[in-house]
Amino acid sequence: MMYFLRLLKYFKGLLVPISLFVVLLFIGTAGYMIIESYDLLDAFYMTVITVGTVGYLEVQPLSDAGRIFTSVIIIINIGAFTFFVTYLTRYLLDGEFIRQYKHLKMDNAIHQLNNHVIVCGFGRNGTQCAHILHDNHIPFVVLEEKIDLPESLPFEVKHFVKGDATTDESLLHAGIKRARAIIATMPVDADNLFMVLTARQLNPNIVIISRASHDSSVNKLRVAGANNVIMPDKIGGAHMATMVLIPDVAELLSLMSTRNTTEFKIEEIIANNSIQLGELNLWKNSGCTILGIKSKGNYILNPGPSHSIAEGERLIIMGSEYQIRKAKELV
Repeated sequence: MMYFLRLLKYFKGLLVPISLFVVLLFIGTAGYMIIESYDLLDAFYMTVITVGTVGYLEVQPLSDAGRIFTSVIIIINIGAFTFFVTYLTRYLLDGEFIRQYKHLKMDNAIHQLNNHVIVCGFGRNGTQCAHILHDNHIPFVVLEEKIDLPESLPFEVKHFVKGDATTDESLLHAGIKRARAIIATMPVDADNLFMVLTARQLNPNIVIISRASHDSSVNKLRVAGANNVIMPDKIGGAHMATMVLIPDVAELLSLMSTRNTTEFKIEEIIANNSIQLGELNLWKNSGCTILGIKSKGNYILNPGPSHSIAEGERLIIMGSEYQIRKAKELV
């Protein structure tokens, strides 16, 4: 049923000529039943052969009123047929059918997504977010209202929804109930704030990352439900200053934070039991390096072998896909 409703949504333009023919069949059938006293089947058959102009004989001889009614039906049918051919030709030649078919295909693909990321806004920040997600093979949906998807992108956007990210309808269309995270990169803080409120209401468990342009908006976005609030201008300025102070370190950290392949990954894993790092000896047993531990909202960087991790704490580790898989089994 839902699939049929989506078909109607994308191809509703074809309903106009089709509805015209249905109405014509209804009027013709009712007219013959009233004027000629035909039963329903004979009246419908007479209407079909008249509209179809096949030239079959009448069901029974027509009265003068019946002939006039038949003539009117034929004249209306000629006009309706001309309109249908013109409309269908324009619908196909203008590329509208192809566009609607592509939208339907993309809509079906979005409905199949699960554990994906929604990127709201496709400006400079949104484009960069989508690029990183694409390079790391993380499925994502771009939700944008004001611009169409650019043709000359250095990466492929498989899922694109044109709509207002602050509305329930657009977020549900993007699959927010099945998504793992949503990123708000719209330039206006008020739009991001409203989107965060809407997203948190629709999916209480989703991770929400929001952009902020002003310091005064950071706390408001957190109160609204954002897990993290990023100020691009501050991060950009700090990164440029770091490039002057420790250029190679800054470049390496930037590479580590954006690169994610089978040979190199940085991931966080949750400890299922309490154990001392020296006893765990993650480097020897898996080949992974522990970069830090998140405990009760605080980060412990470069922990020593005497440090004990508690159940539920998060370890930030670095290694290959195979090494990280072994580390997850150990921890």
